[in-house]
Amino acid sequence: MTFDAHAIAKDFPILDRTIRDGKRLVYLDSGATSQKPNVVIDAESNFYRLNNAAVHRGAHQLAEEATDAYEGARQIVANFLNAHSEEVVFTKGATESLNLVAYAMGNAEPGNRFHLKAGDSIVVTEMEHHANLIPWQQLAARTGATLKWFSVTDDYRLDLSNIDSLIDAKTKVVALTHQSNVLGTINPLEAITRRAHEVGAVVVLDACQSVPHMAVDVKALDIDFLAFSGHKAVGPTGVGIFWGRAELLAELPPFLTGGSMIENVTMTTATWAPAPKKFEAGVPNMAQAVGLGAALTYLTKIGMENIHRHEIALTAYLLEGLAAIDDIRIIGPATTGLRGGSISFTLGDIHPHDLGQYLDSQGIAVRTGHHCAWPLTRKLGVPATTRASVYLYNTTEDLDALIAGVQGAQKYFGR
Repeated sequence: MTFDAHAIAKDFPILDRTIRDGKRLVYLDSGATSQKPNVVIDAESNFYRLNNAAVHRGAHQLAEEATDAYEGARQIVANFLNAHSEEVVFTKGATESLNLVAYAMGNAEPGNRFHLKAGDSIVVTEMEHHANLIPWQQLAARTGATLKWFSVTDDYRLDLSNIDSLIDAKTKVVALTHQSNVLGTINPLEAITRRAHEVGAVVVLDACQSVPHMAVDVKALDIDFLAFSGHKAVGPTGVGIFWGRAELLAELPPFLTGGSMIENVTMTTATWAPAPKKFEAGVPNMAQAVGLGAALTYLTKIGMENIHRHEIALTAYLLEGLAAIDDIRIIGPATTGLRGGSISFTLGDIHPHDLGQYLDSQGIAVRTGHHCAWPLTRKLGVPATTRASVYLYNTTEDLDALIAGVQGAQKYFGR
């Protein structure tokens, strides 16, 4: 199949609109949220039009159709990750998924493998999004465990030189991002997962910036838990995935309680249904799950390897184009080796917010700020950066517009 980003872009209706006095929309903020193709919009709206009913409830036809659509979406997610369907839990988003596993561990009683106490440790990294840092900070505070972290080197990689002392016999959890949302760095999981499992720790992977952009096989990665968000993978908002190994989900306590997640209830006791129901209390986000199934089917049809190759080519093009501009500093690896398509940069003494507003005046949508990674930006000595993030519907024309916009900003601000 020939990859044609121009043809793909036609599947996304929002990319046809103009902004700012009729300028073409150049959308380079997919790291924050992706745009949605017609097939996803149609799948979600058609669920409401034709099949809407509470899943796993009722014996009428609509309830059966809704349940089939919902569980069909679960199987699509499982296939996408090379997992089993009973290992796939629907949540509101990746943030809820990461909080789910952290709070569930906090609910574990003594004797449960997930019980944490004073003297235990949790290991994260300096490049984590707040969603994969604060839940672990809070879990450490509640349990008395110690929070430790891998530092980031001057070349924007994880420093693994102290891996054996950082991940030790007291480590219960290692939680890290697969690809940094700020740096674009893709982390070397093999050494980390191997060391974690040597000491009996579980590995929690924040895959928000990897699952939409490359083939992710949970079995091959040898991880224990994974989270990603639907809205970054051309899917709807309000839906995310929590994946875990079946044997671990069986031991993990529930996060929320209520309807659907129970096996038996008396006035004083309750027992839990098996996973994934144990983690899906209440009427779920049905239409959004169906939309996510359509999104992953769409990505699969195009091919994740094709998407990844396209993004790497765009990343190389943009890195070269930006490097030719005076006063540009790339905040992240300068080559495409173990790197994704989120490219953060600063431009001399022009504040990133000012640069972002100027680019917006030219119809170019980028992200500015600390990108929900304050500890990382403080470590790097920058108050904020401008970030361009590419996806399957972006073209070299989009990147040419960004490069020209950055050059125009220099003139506009008199630099």
